[in-house]
Amino acid sequence: MAASHVYALLRVLQLVRPAFTEPSFLRFLVLFAGWVCSGGTHAVTEALVAAGVSGVQHHAAFHRFFSRTRWSADEVGRLLLLKLAALGPVRLVLDDTLCSHKGPKVFGLGCHLDAVRSTRAMRVFCFGHVWVTLAVLVHVPFAARPWALPVLFRLYRTQAECQKRGILHRKKTQLGRELVERALSWLPTGPLELAADEAYSCSTLLKGLPQRLVFVGAMRPDAVLTRPRVHRCRSPKTGRWLTRDVPVPKPEALARDSALPWMRLTAQLYGRSQQVDYKEVVARWRSAAGERMLKVVVVRMTSGSRPLRVFFCTAPSLSALEVVERYAFRWSIEVLFRDLKQLLGFADSRARRRLAVLRTAPFAGLSYTLLVLWYMELTANWQQLRVPLRPWYTTKTSVSFADVLRLAQSSLARVRWHSSRRLRANLRAASRASPAQERAAWTAALSPSP
Repeated sequence: MAASHVYALLRVLQLVRPAFTEPSFLRFLVLFAGWVCSGGTHAVTEALVAAGVSGVQHHAAFHRFFSRTRWSADEVGRLLLLKLAALGPVRLVLDDTLCSHKGPKVFGLGCHLDAVRSTRAMRVFCFGHVWVTLAVLVHVPFAARPWALPVLFRLYRTQAECQKRGILHRKKTQLGRELVERALSWLPTGPLELAADEAYSCSTLLKGLPQRLVFVGAMRPDAVLTRPRVHRCRSPKTGRWLTRDVPVPKPEALARDSALPWMRLTAQLYGRSQQVDYKEVVARWRSAAGERMLKVVVVRMTSGSRPLRVFFCTAPSLSALEVVERYAFRWSIEVLFRDLKQLLGFADSRARRRLAVLRTAPFAGLSYTLLVLWYMELTANWQQLRVPLRPWYTTKTSVSFADVLRLAQSSLARVRWHSSRRLRANLRAASRASPAQERAAWTAALSPSP
């Protein structure tokens, strides 16, 4: 059982093999296995201890994998994006997250607003790295909700640090647009969908997007909306032909309009069925989206501090139900950030050099995607999966990333990662072996060295 799990994982890891040289790929395998098996703080040295390589291979070579070796996290993300695009419709989600760090010599460190700990009355700042992340939403067979699998990362640097270093400052939205453009260049044909929160629903992201990309986001209740003129007419004051768009009531005014009644729909939001009162209109949001017509959905909130929320979509043909549900899928990236930080050491990096900082956190995020792809392959045979039974947890009906990680740790614990010769043999066997041959090769790999 463990043999088939490991060989399936090695096959998935070989998806990204073209992004590395052969020596770098072997070090990547060791670091991946050690990073996954690390239980506490994740670091390069802890990964070597967990993989059983410490004292056998010099640790400096694995530090150089992040700080000097020639490989690109974007190239690894490209290979994973192409794999995910082959699984079905491509739905992207964009957001950023803060990883707390301290140290005067850490590259890219800045003082950022902590949105999680801040409130309306008190704003909390802390030092750290902010990562703008582009992920792919995938409907996995072992969970009811979609999972966000990260593929691209960009480090945001504050304006103060850019002025100090003498480099051009780029806003988070500009970094997000760069990630979207990169994904569009890798997938030149076919429809795509992108979901983002209100911070990224701006002109930097929206203007100039191709028609094949559908954007789902949120807007301010006081956004200025218009619609194109249907009939030509003259101004009653000057007699000139009127060319500007006709004003449309703002979303907050639309919500107060008693002449337009509230409609109700039933949507699957955040794992439960909920009744939603809404109003909708098709209009332009010229300041942010330019000439594109939008489907705008005003939702009346029954809880929280906001009386209403406004969602929109660049495809006016979508229904209000589709707009609301597709925006709710964006929450999967928040679950991703929690799992990355708590379980996979996304914020544990102690790297200080430029390349090491720019690679270590994306390495953890890309490892998350590889683990989920591996588990998706294993779900073809549910009997082989060792999902722990929890009789006291009666509401658990799906698999969490903690379950995926636990199975990966138990499967990788028996592999001899310090032998490059055996590691190459396992890679060859994983590429061509049948299940019976996998078990025989695995037994031989576990036998003592002569």
